[in-house]
Amino acid sequence: MMATPRSPDVARRAGAPELAAALRASRRDTLATFDAYAQALAATAMTVPLRAELNPPLWELGHVGWFQEYWIGRFPERRRGALADPDAPRTRPLRANADTLYDSSRVAHDSRWSLPLPDADTTRAELATQLEQTLALLANAAAGDDGLYFFRLALLHEDMHHEAALYMAQALGLPVDDARWQPAATTGERTEIEFAAGRFRAGHDGAGFAFDNELAPHTADVAACRIDSRVLSWAEYLPFVEAGGYAQSQWWPGAAGAWLAGERLAAPRYLRRHAGGWQQWRFGRWVELDLALPACHLSGHEAAAWCAWAGRRLPGEAEWERAAIERPGEFAWGQVWEWTASDFLAYAGFTPHPYRDYSAPWFGQRRVLRGASLATQPRLHHARYRNFYAPDRNDIYAGFRSCAP
Repeated sequence: MMATPRSPDVARRAGAPELAAALRASRRDTLATFDAYAQALAATAMTVPLRAELNPPLWELGHVGWFQEYWIGRFPERRRGALADPDAPRTRPLRANADTLYDSSRVAHDSRWSLPLPDADTTRAELATQLEQTLALLANAAAGDDGLYFFRLALLHEDMHHEAALYMAQALGLPVDDARWQPAATTGERTEIEFAAGRFRAGHDGAGFAFDNELAPHTADVAACRIDSRVLSWAEYLPFVEAGGYAQSQWWPGAAGAWLAGERLAAPRYLRRHAGGWQQWRFGRWVELDLALPACHLSGHEAAAWCAWAGRRLPGEAEWERAAIERPGEFAWGQVWEWTASDFLAYAGFTPHPYRDYSAPWFGQRRVLRGASLATQPRLHHARYRNFYAPDRNDIYAGFRSCAP
C-alpha cells in the first residue's frame, strides 16, 4: 500500500511568491467557509452555543485577521524570525480596540460571546486591508527562514482555524460541506510494518519553518514493534461496538470510564444504527456509512479501548514518526489525525518561539496526535508535526492505528 502523496512544502520552505499565493488561497477558504456559516445561521445572527470546543464564527474571522496583523503588520521585530522579542513595541492596530477583542491569550473564551464585535461586512473589509498589508510586506521581506518566519506562521495559523471551522460546523450540523473536504476510503489490507529495536532521530533538524515543539532534535530509543500500515476503517472498529464494547468496563479504566459515563455513549459520536446497518451524521444530515471510510471522530479513550479489546496498543509518537520517515512507501497517513499513546511534552532543550502560547501552556495537559485529516490543508501535512488535544475530544477529525510488541 502506498502512502498518501504530499503536496509541495509551500508552508515551510517556499519563497515569497509561493507564500503570497498560499496566503491568498487560505483567505479564500476562510471567507468561503465563513459565508456558509453566515447563510446557515442567518436566522440567529450567527449565534452558536457557548461550549468549550466552539467559538463565535464572527470572533474567529476577526481573530484570523488580527493574528496576521499583530505578528506581521504591527511587529517590527518580525525580521528576526524565531528570535524576535514578542514583547517589543508594536505599532497601532487598524482597529483601535483590536487587542481587547481578538487576542486569544488575553480574551477569556466565554467572554467572546458578549464582545462588541464589528459586523461581518466590516470584519471582511478589515481582513482585506490586513491581507494587502501582509502581502506588501512579504514582497519586500528578506529571503530565508528568519525573514519569512512570521509569514509562514500566519499562513499555518489561518489554515488551522479553517480546519477548526469545519469541525465546528460538523458539531453544529451546519451544511458547509465541500467536495474538497470529503473523506477518502481506506485502501488495501491493513498489514503490519515490522521494526527492530533501534535509535531514531526525532524532531525537526534542518532548514525551513518548524513549530517550537518540533525542535530540539534528539535521538529516541525505540523498541521493536509491529505498527499498522494504515488507520482503522469503520469495518474494523464497529465489531467492538457491536460486541457491546461500550458497555464493558474492562476496556475503559480510570479517566476513560469517567469520560464514557459522562458522555453516555453506546456508539461513536455522529453514528447511529439504522435498518440493520449504520448511518453517519455529516454536516447536518444522516447518510449511509461507508464501512471503508477511516473510523473518525473518536476520542483518545475510544482509540485506547479498541486497542485493549483487540489485544493491541496505540503507538508512541516516536514509533509513529519513525515509521512515517523511514518507511514512507508503506506507511499511509493523512486521512484522519491519529491518536498516539504519548503525552504532549517538551523535547529536551525546548525553547519557546515568540508566540508563547502555542505550545508551552499545554505541555503535560494534552495527548499527541500525528498525521493530518481530510479537513487539513495539504500544505500543513508534515511527518514531524505534533498536534495535541485532550483525549476526551471526539469532535475533531481523529482516528487511530494500532501497534503491538
